[in-house]
Amino acid sequence: MPDRVRLTVDGRSVPVEAGVTVAAALANAGVASLRSSVTGEGRGVLCAMGICFECRVAIDGAPHRRACMELVRDGMSIATGPDHGLQTTDDGLSHEALDGDVAVVGAGPAGIAAACRAAESGARTVVLDEGLTPGGQIHRHLPGAEPPEAARRWIERLARSGAVVIGGASVFDVARHGEAFLLSAETPSGACAVTAKRVILATGARELFLPFPGWTLPGVMGAGGAQALLKSGASFAGRAAVVAGSGPLLLPVAASLAKAGADVALVAEQAGLSTVAGFGAGLARFPGKLLEAARYRAAFLGAPYRTGTWVAEARGAGCVESVVMTDGRKRFEVACDLAAVAFGLVPNTELARLCGCAMRGSAVAVDENQETSVEGVFCAGEPCGVAGVDVAVAEGEIAGMAAAGRADPAAEPALGRARASGRRFAARMEGAFSPRAEIRGLARPDTIVCRCEDAPLSALASCSSAREAKLASRAGMGPCQGRVCGPALQFLFGWDSDTVRPPARPALIGHLTVSR
Repeated sequence: MPDRVRLTVDGRSVPVEAGVTVAAALANAGVASLRSSVTGEGRGVLCAMGICFECRVAIDGAPHRRACMELVRDGMSIATGPDHGLQTTDDGLSHEALDGDVAVVGAGPAGIAAACRAAESGARTVVLDEGLTPGGQIHRHLPGAEPPEAARRWIERLARSGAVVIGGASVFDVARHGEAFLLSAETPSGACAVTAKRVILATGARELFLPFPGWTLPGVMGAGGAQALLKSGASFAGRAAVVAGSGPLLLPVAASLAKAGADVALVAEQAGLSTVAGFGAGLARFPGKLLEAARYRAAFLGAPYRTGTWVAEARGAGCVESVVMTDGRKRFEVACDLAAVAFGLVPNTELARLCGCAMRGSAVAVDENQETSVEGVFCAGEPCGVAGVDVAVAEGEIAGMAAAGRADPAAEPALGRARASGRRFAARMEGAFSPRAEIRGLARPDTIVCRCEDAPLSALASCSSAREAKLASRAGMGPCQGRVCGPALQFLFGWDSDTVRPPARPALIGHLTVSR
């Protein structure tokens, strides 16, 4: 029997499993609605990885704490529902300053590989990561737990490398500081300022959420969000789940939920049968990926897998109770209390854009050494375009060696080939699983598009740009700072994201003094 701690949730005592996140503990206790939106709607977990800010609660009197980013503690007091004021000071918290040769932002596969290569080359290396443990979202695990087998070698190598790893660090600014760079971050213990000669941005990616009626109901979350919540300690045993959206991510999510005891009622891929079949046939050149896909499908073999099918609407009173699916011709309803829905991934490029790095479409442009258009700023992994773990590791190694000024002629050719091959595969995948045009028509005039500010489609329809939408409706001005609605607006209207300004993430006023 795992150890348990006792929380006070909205005045009632709740025993929960120790060592899990607050979001997972609340889900296990049956608390689906965590906050009230600006118009009074109940909201629950959406991304489960700190991006969307939908899971904000008050913890021990401190408001706006992201439940997915904090571990439970015995005696912790949690208040859900309406916002509980503003926290603008950092009384009792420390201000830490560090100096290094190379600063790495992100400790996913790309960031870990970059930090290992840089530190092993003799560069003083500091890693800043928002997660509770190194590994990123794909290798997410709780503190004290064994890391996934696929990540264990790299995580152990990072621990031996000599790099300084600062967990729970949310970087909100990067700026030129003389001949170096100043990175400003918030950590659980206070503000942190890191000065480094070179910076490697390995900030990963986030899910693409597209609006449809009912998508703000508690119980509707991202596909990756459901998997992240599971890895954070949530129990899905007995839950009725629908997994829908686009891309290969649907398969491991459905497999994980099924293995966790959920009743997977349907897995729906919006891409058509011929497209999915053609992509699958192309996997013959990648037997490892084909075997992996088959293994995932076997894990939820009892559930139907439908192509050319997508979510048209989520229904429920206070929480999701069913989803309406469509293939463009007919509609049918599926009962569920969990709808895991997302349409692929979006690179996290905010810090790169803040540095002034040139972009290539929605990704950061880099040269053969992973250096951006800004001298001394390197980028690796998903911010350069979503391409998976193998590419992220290869690019991380290349960036780490280049930033440290230490080449490895024996390894570089193989790393270059892995990068090129992975990027070609990613281009095929993007072409196959891009969201279909019909999804643009799902949102009704009263459908919320900006979840932070409750801005409906009707408030945006007459606007001509993201900036105009911001002025008219505050869309993109909430805590997530457009990370959810920005890509949705680009998909719906073709609008480019508005300019990025510091702080790139919400930060306490007292912590802004360490910036710039």
